Amino acid sequence: MPRRHDPERRQRIIDAAIRVVGKKGLAGLTHRSVAAEADVPLGSTTYHFKTLDDLMIAALRQANEGFAKAVAAREGLRAPHPDLPAELAALLADWLSGDRTGVELEYELYLAALRRPALRPVAAEWTEDVTDLLSAHTDPVTARALAALMDGICLQTLLTDTPYDETYTRQTLARLIPTPH
Repeated sequence: MPRRHDPERRQRIIDAAIRVVGKKGLAGLTHRSVAAEADVPLGSTTYHFKTLDDLMIAALRQANEGFAKAVAAREGLRAPHPDLPAELAALLADWLSGDRTGVELEYELYLAALRRPALRPVAAEWTEDVTDLLSAHTDPVTARALAALMDGICLQTLLTDTPYDETYTRQTLARLIPTPH
């Protein structure tokens, strides 16, 4: 029987992996569970992703792209001299008020790098991408500190089940940004 041409199969497998982690957590991620979710033969998942780490890397990379795209698409951040603390605080408000399951999933994949060294370079890409985007408005050291602070605020909000406080975030971010002399 000739092989069916399916150029979207790899992407469907990545999307299925993200859905599996969203439903069952990382513990539920197996080649078999992803194949069932993607409605593809088990051999397709192992053909495209030899190991679960390979599959997690692809899923984490796709999840990372979401936040970087949100930063890049933020209209107020395209202004020549934006109110950076206000724009970033509003960005996090939008991010955390959207699909919380998606945000939790991204952090679950991100934090998986603590135990899975193969994921660490991809987790580091998030910081690099956001730092690069923010460096257009401030120096690289401040941009990295802003990324770390935003990351910490998101984690605290998710882990403590407290409502996101945009005013606190704006005030805290403002403390990191040097004022022009």
